[in-house]
Amino acid sequence: MSNAMTLKNDNQPWYKERWPWFLMAGPGIVIVAGFITLWLAVASNDGLVTDDYYKQGLAVNQSLQRDHQAGSLGLHGDVMRSGENMRLLLSADGEVSLPSEITLKLVHPTRAGQDQMVKMTLEGQGFYSGKLSAGVSGRWLVSIEDPAAQWRLQGDWQADSVEPLRLTAKAGK
Repeated sequence: MSNAMTLKNDNQPWYKERWPWFLMAGPGIVIVAGFITLWLAVASNDGLVTDDYYKQGLAVNQSLQRDHQAGSLGLHGDVMRSGENMRLLLSADGEVSLPSEITLKLVHPTRAGQDQMVKMTLEGQGFYSGKLSAGVSGRWLVSIEDPAAQWRLQGDWQADSVEPLRLTAKAGK
């Protein structure tokens, strides 16, 4: 008896075997994913949230003074949204003369091109109203300030929420 090994020769070309294709699938998937990532990076420009971040960093103390001023006046507000219409109820703990117009800033955390400034006009007894220029959804940073930029109130807002946003002064921070 012969103990010689017999090799089975199927005479099949390599491309009809499954193992070469299985081994090439990994690098192939990585190449396709790389092109998809490149396309997404080119098609959606993120941009900077602010292009003058250095100046804004230097102006932090002025911003904090405006927060302290709002706290010393005892200001707080409730922002409500109904479709494109924005309403604000601004109140104070003491006797404070409310301005006839207030600026409401909606700042998107990552897309500066979606930021909005809404001029809100006084309707009476602390109620202000204004209209958004475009629809909003998701998370936003909201701030309101008087025309002279003496004080401001700010907070984080989930635009899809039905609850009003409570804005308070960040005087203690």
